[in-house]
Amino acid sequence: MTAILTETVELNLDAYRAQVEAHLEAFLRKKAHAATSQHLPTLTVESVCTFIRAGGKRLRPILCACGWHAAGGGPEAANVVAVGAALEMFHAFALIHDDVMDRSATRRGQPTVHRRLAAEFARTHPRAEAEQLGTSAAILIGDLALAWSDELLHTAGLPAGRLASSLSLIDEMRTEVMYGQYLDLASSVCADLDLPLTVIRYKTAKYTIERPLQLGAAIAGADQRLLENLSGFALPLGEAFQLRDDILGIFGDPSETGKSRLDDLREGKHTVLIALALAGADDRQETQLRAVLGNTVITDADAEQARVILNETGATAKVEQLIEERYRQAISALEALALPAPAAQALRALARAAATRRS
Repeated sequence: MTAILTETVELNLDAYRAQVEAHLEAFLRKKAHAATSQHLPTLTVESVCTFIRAGGKRLRPILCACGWHAAGGGPEAANVVAVGAALEMFHAFALIHDDVMDRSATRRGQPTVHRRLAAEFARTHPRAEAEQLGTSAAILIGDLALAWSDELLHTAGLPAGRLASSLSLIDEMRTEVMYGQYLDLASSVCADLDLPLTVIRYKTAKYTIERPLQLGAAIAGADQRLLENLSGFALPLGEAFQLRDDILGIFGDPSETGKSRLDDLREGKHTVLIALALAGADDRQETQLRAVLGNTVITDADAEQARVILNETGATAKVEQLIEERYRQAISALEALALPAPAAQALRALARAAATRRS
């Protein structure tokens, strides 16, 4: 996705991404030095470092930069880089906790934090105890990443007025993603589309696209009207992004996505894809699909049977249609914004990449 984005735009987003990663590296080096000098457990910092270095799209920092340019911010300032780093650190917190809740084994092609820590504890503890310790430690390390995201934001050097408007958006983003995560966690699988669409809105569309884009614009001094108009582009694109993620979670290539394509089925996630399949399934298909959803010992054969049903019921094709509709809605909203040409070009390329991505 990042190659599609950065090869077709005038903004040097590769350079910005590198600056964000360098800022994170410098911050984490300081934390590692402090932990060592104070004789604190360095495994905590090492876990965050390993997670951050494992990759990721850096989509939220990139959108922050696009928002900055959309509001006429000009060449990236150091505080935009720092805010982008804060967004990425918050994302690390969210993913570490998400993996614990989903009991996921891999993330970005590597063991999840709780699995990595469980393996470390297994050297000195019985297996069951090591797994519990790994989970508990991962929760604490996620909390540490959350605290550090605050620190990165408050040390970004923003003027007082810009910091206040940024904090307002950050507070909203954090609340929204927690509500979305709770709804995702507590929902039961059914043919109702309203709930998974609500989860998408709060867990992904606002958190991944809308708020980072608005945050960059706010740092550049955007007025409320521009922030609201950016939502017209961001929300449908965020929904398209998550709908694509739902397809990749079951049909994607793990070598490209970096995670198992069994996890969503194993967890019985109530996605739009599954809701559409249940709505269009006959009795046999529904029985077979429900037997797979939430099955903690799911096999590859079970998963393949579920994929066949998703295609037979037309659910996969319908989600593809929803993605295309939301992509076109986002582009229509973007064209009505009359943004500076480099920012508009970047957002247009990003939208297409989000709708067609394979990872």
